[in-house]
Amino acid sequence: MTVLVTGGAGYIGSHMVCELADSGERAVVLDNLSTGFDWAVAKGTPLVVGDVADQVLVTRIIREHAVDAVIHFAGSIVVPDSVRDPLGYYRNNTVNSRALIECAVNNGVRHFIFSSTAAVYGDPAEIPVKEDAAAVPISPYGWSKLMTETMLRDASRAYDLRHVILRYFNVAGADPQRRSGQSTKAATHLIKVAVETVLGMRPKLDVFGTDYPTPDGSCVRDYIHVSDLARAHSEALRYLRSGAPSLTINCGYGHGFSVLQVIDTVKRVAGVDFKVEIAGRRAGDPAQIVADSRRARATLGWQPRYDDLATIVEHALAWERELTKRRANETGTGGSP
Repeated sequence: MTVLVTGGAGYIGSHMVCELADSGERAVVLDNLSTGFDWAVAKGTPLVVGDVADQVLVTRIIREHAVDAVIHFAGSIVVPDSVRDPLGYYRNNTVNSRALIECAVNNGVRHFIFSSTAAVYGDPAEIPVKEDAAAVPISPYGWSKLMTETMLRDASRAYDLRHVILRYFNVAGADPQRRSGQSTKAATHLIKVAVETVLGMRPKLDVFGTDYPTPDGSCVRDYIHVSDLARAHSEALRYLRSGAPSLTINCGYGHGFSVLQVIDTVKRVAGVDFKVEIAGRRAGDPAQIVADSRRARATLGWQPRYDDLATIVEHALAWERELTKRRANETGTGGSP
């Protein structure tokens, strides 16, 4: 049987494909390459360029590749962008997901793993936040994901489809073997932006708000290494194939770091100082959000390997240097592979 990975040429999806390949699983990738890269897909894994909303195409993929499980990453992920373009986010994250879920149901796919987000919690009252905490998003991005969660739960009750919803906290880092990493230009992830600033690709790093009710006034987040996140998906797939019931799981380490702490760590790991400026708050940013990750560990048996901020930064920095070489080679401006 085969796993269909939507968005498998993107940041997290490409790590998932590497994880599946490493464990001997067959996979097929569906990606429209709007933010992904064909070279990021593990060698030997088929890549179909197209959209998850194309039900004719998705049906053909499921049937031709004997797909028994879907891992759904494809979607838009930038919170401030969702505030500026809410209808685009509801289309890409919610409407398109509905089409994919329908294809899965109609073609007998029994297992569905959904890439959700801690943004569904909004600005939680208690930290760390548990999976049964109130889901009250404060951005269209969070609402678009929560709506898809609701559709998936309803579909699982009505049809022979079981699911695991994984709510990501802040994903960072890169594959330790340097096969993939965060490669999207103009990315907004803090650690990505910081290592680009270290390498002189940005003139400065903006801190969006230092007046939050946190120890140093900057936002606090739970940073999870992308490879540990991919492994959580593998554990979720094994969980579903065992016949276990549908489940919602937080994916984080259970402790947070402030924006200023992350910046200090990047400077220390890189051995480079860089310019930091304080800017106003961004719409849709909660002050603090940290996962209660006990369910992932107890139910899935998930054991993270890279729960160390300095290690996450080291891997992100190594990938950024690798990516710089790749782009230089592609443009003929020098560098070596």
